[in-house]
Amino acid sequence: MRFKYSTTNSTQNEFDSLPRIPLLLRCGDQSIEALGLVDSGATVNVLHYELGLELGAVWDDRKAIIQLTGNLSSQPATPLPLTAEIADFQPTQLVFAWVRNPSVPLILGQTNFFLEFDVFFYRSKLEFEINPKS
Repeated sequence: MRFKYSTTNSTQNEFDSLPRIPLLLRCGDQSIEALGLVDSGATVNVLHYELGLELGAVWDDRKAIIQLTGNLSSQPATPLPLTAEIADFQPTQLVFAWVRNPSVPLILGQTNFFLEFDVFFYRSKLEFEINPKS
């Protein structure tokens, strides 16, 4: 299934477009619609603090065992498994590094988004394609 690159606000132009995908995240009986950045350079999926709280997750500093890298290296993170629904695909379990930071974007990275989906980028066309792993 193909998706268009998008911007996050109307002041941006097409050169600011990035591969973002709408998805429904579920944790127990709680669900929330979100927009995830498909990032082939990210090692892990990342979920910001407020989204986890809205899904009913409870932060526990003792479980904040994930060591992130890059500009998130100083942020504590804990593993949070969620069910993700994307387009008409079957629901898929994704594990996120839930970060105690409200300003990080929702990132879909190598572990485990890219393990569950084949992704093809067509930047010149401002499109990308996602298919469940074969």
